[in-house]
Amino acid sequence: MAQTNVLILDEHRNVPDGLAKALHAVGAETHARTPGEVLAASRGRMPEVTAVLAHATLSPHTVRSVTRRLADEGQQPTVVAFAEHDLHLLDDHVRAGSDYLLPPFHPVLVEARLRDCHQHAELNRNIEEVAAHAELLSYERELEIGREIQLGFLPESLPSPDNWDIRVRFRPARTVAGDFYDVFELVNRRRLALVVADVCDKGVGAALFMALIRSLLRHTAEQSGLQNLIAADLMGEDPGGAEHTRAIPVVGATPLLNAVVGTNSYLTRNHMKQGYFATMFFGVLDPVTGNLVYINGGHNPPVLISGSGAAPELLQPTGPVIGVMPDVTFSLGYAHMSPGDTLFIYTDGVTEARSETGSFFGEDLLVEQLTEATLHSEELLDHMDGALSDFVGQAEQSDDITMLAVHWKTPTAAAD
Repeated sequence: MAQTNVLILDEHRNVPDGLAKALHAVGAETHARTPGEVLAASRGRMPEVTAVLAHATLSPHTVRSVTRRLADEGQQPTVVAFAEHDLHLLDDHVRAGSDYLLPPFHPVLVEARLRDCHQHAELNRNIEEVAAHAELLSYERELEIGREIQLGFLPESLPSPDNWDIRVRFRPARTVAGDFYDVFELVNRRRLALVVADVCDKGVGAALFMALIRSLLRHTAEQSGLQNLIAADLMGEDPGGAEHTRAIPVVGATPLLNAVVGTNSYLTRNHMKQGYFATMFFGVLDPVTGNLVYINGGHNPPVLISGSGAAPELLQPTGPVIGVMPDVTFSLGYAHMSPGDTLFIYTDGVTEARSETGSFFGEDLLVEQLTEATLHSEELLDHMDGALSDFVGQAEQSDDITMLAVHWKTPTAAAD
């Protein structure tokens, strides 16, 4: 039999001579304590025990209190009540579910009972391990289902207007993510919506809010885009016309504002107590002119990389994060893309990627790497993946990473 550690539980720490000799004969290690000593012991000060031999004069309630105290430290010893003379005192303990030990305390009988206790403890541990493993498998399966559902909220394929190349990289830190991206067409395919967002926190809660926010944004934008198109047609506006000025475009700004303001209103009205919010970049691109109107709600500034070699332009926040403050103002930002330019939109999992020494990748290194990379979307994302991998080394990915590259091909590249 493996080494058995026994706690002798008695109000006076009395261990009958016969029992003490029998325990010694079978090689058991004994520890005599009063119930009060066990209950008052600091965490980690109690010895690991396989069995508790409780004197029958103790009440079953007291014995249960002691075993609960041991259970707080992960111990699950088998309880055996013993008596010297007043054998009727064992009745309450047996009814309470304890085993029992009777005199004379012969070593062979004591060893057999302790062996039963040891095997019982091993069986309990095995049962618990099996149950814990089954629960883990069930939890992992639920997470996998959640991952599949979440992936269903992401676009299966990205729109590809003529002469445009749009690619994405999406790497959750866990099975489910708080990051999301979306690219979809608006106003009768005349505008392109570009969304990258990051719900605070990670895991299941963030993933649920990701699905909610993404659905609100897309539904509101699509409905507003349709209304915007009808209004523009009635006013005789040309939705596909050039919008090179800084004036608010007739088509594009309305669905953008309605989507962001409406989503923020809904979240602050119904989900403030959950404490989730999101940073978000939502841009509406005219693929004919390259004009971009956007709202950056507290998100990392996307980088507009010039194909002509001009300095990169950072599209700074135009409003707060969404889901925190009701009735806030979101301003519109404007940018213009030319053939050869690339827009790089990302989440903070990129800039906050940590190296093995704990340093952050950071915005400066991001811009440096982007200016060194080729501008074509796929090659740009490959370059950034490599730069992040080299920087992080063996360190674990700590946050979701999303990168969206939008490239306007030059006429030569488009012809190829």
